[in-house]
Amino acid sequence: MKIKKIKAVLFDMDGTLMNTLDDLTDSTNHILEMNNFPKRTKDEVRSFVGHGIKWTIEKAVPANTSEKIIEKCYKEMLVYYKEHSMIKTAPYEGVKELMEKLHREDYKIAIITNKAEDSAKIITDKFFGNIVDFTIGDNGKTPLKPSPDNIDRALKNLNITKEEAVYIGDSEVDVLTGKNSNMEMIGVLWGFRDKEVLIKHGAKLFAENTIELEREIKKLG
Repeated sequence: MKIKKIKAVLFDMDGTLMNTLDDLTDSTNHILEMNNFPKRTKDEVRSFVGHGIKWTIEKAVPANTSEKIIEKCYKEMLVYYKEHSMIKTAPYEGVKELMEKLHREDYKIAIITNKAEDSAKIITDKFFGNIVDFTIGDNGKTPLKPSPDNIDRALKNLNITKEEAVYIGDSEVDVLTGKNSNMEMIGVLWGFRDKEVLIKHGAKLFAENTIELEREIKKLG
């Protein structure tokens, strides 16, 4: 029997596992309206997502907004989004089925996201339950992706080496996270960025759907 090289699959959340764009757009625009700022389109918010909520707010508010107001909007967004993060949010087609299959085949599964950790855990618990071994998000302490810190934290908790894991994501942040972590990385093409963006940042492996994603994971061993 062939020994399985890859023992853990680490997933990004937004744009990879979950289509969170509608709730992120609605929440961002709610905060902008509260502060008498113009609203943003869904495509604009899409381009802001990936570096965490603080980054999204910094990009969404008008240019030259003071740091004090940005911080106020950020704190408001943390509270509002936590309470409105699952109105329209849902897993992408085939995602839950793939994760359930990986779980049955004894792969360890973790989610590493730049989303606020409490919001990430709420979404994980609702949609994936005990399929996921570990969820890490923005705790306000550890550097966010593309820093490798949270990848390292997840691997330590899973008792897995980076050679035994693969990282799955949809954005340039995820490509760079894989590079910085010295891990295999697969870019999914159903998320928030185009393939050209992923290629530009060095991605080599891609999946257009979850069937292809499973195939790419299994190819790694």
